[in-house]
Amino acid sequence: MTTLARFLGGFDRRRVNLLGAVACAAALAFAMYAQYGLGLTPCHLCIFQRVEVAALGVVFLLAAIHDPGQAGARVYALLVFIAAAITAVTAGRHVWIQLQPPGSVPGCGADLDFMLEVLPLMQVIIKVFQAGGECAKVDLSFLGISFPGWVLVFVVIVGGAGIWANLRLPRRRQTPT
Repeated sequence: MTTLARFLGGFDRRRVNLLGAVACAAALAFAMYAQYGLGLTPCHLCIFQRVEVAALGVVFLLAAIHDPGQAGARVYALLVFIAAAITAVTAGRHVWIQLQPPGSVPGCGADLDFMLEVLPLMQVIIKVFQAGGECAKVDLSFLGISFPGWVLVFVVIVGGAGIWANLRLPRRRQTPT
């Protein structure tokens, strides 16, 4: 038996999904702390990553509450994959922008609230992914990795665990009455 299998031996799908929801809530709580406690202003891509991590957390929470059979668990595995993949694409794009040489990323555009008021949603999404200079700035890093890099690591690990749990782990164990 592998170490991972031994560690997860007491876990079932519901617990892993609940842990995924808690992990997403903790990530969002840290993002709020960074913004309001440390005074860091999030860029457009940071805001999108928050929304996407929140969506991933909602999928995990719904899967934990619903605790479906095998067919339903496959659907939740697909939803976890989609939410995690979208977040990984956004975080990956953000990391790529941050790795560009200084001055090669265009200057900041309008703020997100203004763009949402005057532009159709698809144009806002396109403009956000083109990203301005504020997205290239690394305000905070840990172990040499910027926080968009950590979001990428987070969604790969948490999303992968959620997919694996929903495809491989058993349903919640019923306790005898």
